[in-house]
Amino acid sequence: MRIGILSYHFPPEPAFIPGSLAEELAARGHEVRVLTGFPDYPGGHVYPGWRQRWRHLTRSERLSVRRVPRYAGGDGSTGARMASYLSFAGSAAVVGRRYLADVDVLYVFQLPATTFATAGLLRLLNQVPVVLHVQDLWAEEEAAVGEGAERRGWPGRMATTMRRVLREADAVAVSAPSMGERLLSDGVGPDRVRTVLNWTDERIFQPVRPSRAARQLIRRDDRCVVMHAGTIGVRQGLETAVRAAAALDGRTDLVLVGSGAEERRVRGLAAELRAENVRFVERRSPVEMPDLYAAADYQLVMLRNLPELRGSVPGKLQAALSCAAPVIASAAGDTVELVERARAGLSCPPEDWTTLADRFWLASTIPATARSEMGRRGREAYLREMSLRAGVDRIEELLSEVATGRLQPR
Repeated sequence: MRIGILSYHFPPEPAFIPGSLAEELAARGHEVRVLTGFPDYPGGHVYPGWRQRWRHLTRSERLSVRRVPRYAGGDGSTGARMASYLSFAGSAAVVGRRYLADVDVLYVFQLPATTFATAGLLRLLNQVPVVLHVQDLWAEEEAAVGEGAERRGWPGRMATTMRRVLREADAVAVSAPSMGERLLSDGVGPDRVRTVLNWTDERIFQPVRPSRAARQLIRRDDRCVVMHAGTIGVRQGLETAVRAAAALDGRTDLVLVGSGAEERRVRGLAAELRAENVRFVERRSPVEMPDLYAAADYQLVMLRNLPELRGSVPGKLQAALSCAAPVIASAAGDTVELVERARAGLSCPPEDWTTLADRFWLASTIPATARSEMGRRGREAYLREMSLRAGVDRIEELLSEVATGRLQPR
């Protein structure tokens, strides 16, 4: 097949899903054409050594990447983000009409940032079937789409456009099961919706034995160590974990590896509670993380109790499962269901610090052999349901069905 890929971000940006998908589809013999922007994430500034221009094309044997200019919104404001989204949409429409005109099928890595570009290309490439791989439906939640949504500013306009794009696409792949249920309830036909769980970078996230340096960094003694790795932000609600750990001072250590907008607040709560068993470690590179995972006893996956997060599976879950690390999940919806179905750890409802403290206590009583068995089951579930091979198999099959007009209900 000749496969077009539209993605707002692409390597060398941290855009692992579209990047690895493009490489794998090309390795399987397909001709792959990527349309994307110049790298500016994170930070909102074009990477050093790159210069935005119209004629920028790189090729390998079966993979070509065409980059188009877009506004680099360095200040991160809503206006800057919208200017970047709209400028990318205009550039993608100008170039995509010719660059993608003769592909057999167009795959769109659908983040809010690609919404307007997708809408424009759907009009221009009306003979090309389109598969959306939806990662986030936040715009609909933000705008509370419904009567009058068009009057609610940029979030409302984006949500309205996203809804139209979802209904016009030939097929939609969703990154979490309940996200698909939401689309079905919103009128997207069941024959057009497939679940394709995201995968992680398996070149990095593999089971390892912990190094002495990692153990010294993560562990202080023989107490149970629960580690949260990643963003300390609004969605995670890590205040709940700090309160739970503070109730078990002397029995369980909570180690938070990373940074984020809520770090100061979380650190302040730990100090206020005098939780000496809560420790903070600065952000580490991805290649260091499997070693740190192995030094801890459990990986903590947390999401707040928000409706839009029940259909979200954070990437740290796939990374932990791929590393055979047992998990404690404080969340609702798909994240907890995946952990429970795999029997890969412990779970509890979100934003309930007393129940989470109970899970921390229970975790500290589980023998090492049982923890290893949890990790083994989690890795087996990852390889079966969430791996690169499993995900690309499903997307390749869906692209083929759409390209040949033989999409069947599932």
